[in-house]
Parts: sequence; C-alpha cells; structure tokens
Amino acid sequence: MVMFLADGIEALVGLGQLDRAERLTRMLEHAARRLNREWALAQAGRCRALLHAARGDLSAAALAAHDACVVAERLELRLEYARTLLVAGEIERRSRRRRPACDLCARALEIFETAGAQRWAERARAELSRAAARRPGPGLTESEKLVADLAASGLTNRQVAARLFMSPKTVEANLARVYRKLGIRSRAELGARLASAESESL
Repeated sequence: MVMFLADGIEALVGLGQLDRAERLTRMLEHAARRLNREWALAQAGRCRALLHAARGDLSAAALAAHDACVVAERLELRLEYARTLLVAGEIERRSRRRRPACDLCARALEIFETAGAQRWAERARAELSRAAARRPGPGLTESEKLVADLAASGLTNRQVAARLFMSPKTVEANLARVYRKLGIRSRAELGARLASAESESL
C-alpha cells in the first residue's frame, strides 16, 4: 500500500473517471482496514467523500469528509489533515454552508502556510475566496465569473480547469451557461463583453 494512491484517485475523480476511482478507493479502504493504518483510513475517507461529491450526493460526501477529518486530526501528518480539511470545506461550500466552509478552508490554509506548502496554500486560498464570496444576484454565479475571466484571458479549458481545480467538463458546463446568459457564442465575444463591462465600471 502506497501513500500516493490517494493522489491518483483524486486525479481520476477530477477527470471524471469515477468507475476507476471507485475501484481504487475500495482497494484502499480494504487495505486500510486490514492493516489498521490510520493514515490510509483518512485518505480512503477523503477519496470516498470526493466520489460522493462527484456523483452529486453532497450529504454522503459531507459525512465521509467529516469522518475522514476526525481520523486525520489524530495523525502527525499535518498535510494529510489539511488536505482532508480542504476537501471538507469544498463540500460544505458546494452545499451552500458558507460559514463552516470558510472555517475548514481557513484551518487548512493555516497548516499549508506553516508547512511552506505554497501550491496547496494557493488552492486553499482560492477555495476560501469562493466560500466567502457572496453569490452575485441575476447574471453570472461566482464560479461562472471565475471561469469566464480565465477563459477570456486566453487559457484553454484544461488550463482553466487546472487553475480552478475543476474538471474540464465542469469548465465546459460553466462556459456554456455563461454563453447562454450573455447571449454570445465565442471566446472572442466573451473577451469583448467582459472588457466592455469592466470599462463601464471604471
């Protein structure tokens, strides 16, 4: 059993390959219970939470993330705990529970910063910003605005997905909604519309 198996599972979930992620998660869960390794139990719980969330079952995802956090908190591996807190925060934010989402992400950010894990700290900051932001009224949601801004800057869908820690399919879905709401059909029109809106706000 290797510690980076969870990284592979998380990547598969992000790519939408849920069947493969499910098989590996079951393997990780079984091995963690058989060998009674708490770090593996925490990782398996985090992966299970991500799978539930990817399938749209946010209630089950929140429960799995909570249980994983309880186990991870006992570990000396503080980055594992912080990563689990961050997943729990993402799920709370998607469930529209802003306060617990902010609390979880802020705790994760503190651990990442203390450990000098800059890439993870950036991810936690981005998630904290999303959790704290109030949803705009009519028009684009916060996620749609983030995707639109990056797409208009010239990034590809895969680059936007990597920047925002989304799957490419989620980026495509957000862009489709943006185009529909703004009545446009291309990235060029998107860039022009956003530039116009920015100049009007000056």
